[in-house]
Amino acid sequence: MTDAEIVALIKIDLGIASTTKDALLEHLEKTAKRNIETEGITLALNDIADCDLVRMYTVYLFQKRSADDTSMPRMLRYALNQRLIAEKGAVDV
Repeated sequence: MTDAEIVALIKIDLGIASTTKDALLEHLEKTAKRNIETEGITLALNDIADCDLVRMYTVYLFQKRSADDTSMPRMLRYALNQRLIAEKGAVDV
C-alpha cells in the first residue's frame, strides 16, 4: 500500500474530506512509521496489518494534538506489542 493510500484511509478514519490537512497528515504518517520502527518493528507496507498499524498510530498522533489526555490508546499499545512479539518471536527454519 502506498503512502497516499494510507493517508486516504487516515482521512476517512478522521472524517476529513478536504485536502487542507494533507501535508500535516503526510508528515504525521512518516512520523508514525519512524516511531513504530523505533520500537523495534520492521514494517512491511505490503502487509495490510502493518498499514493498519501505521494508520492507527497516525490517527493517534493527529488526535493527541488537541486532546487533554495524550496517552496512547490501549488498543494501539496492544497492537504494537502483538506486532513486535510476532516479529521477534518468529523462528527461522
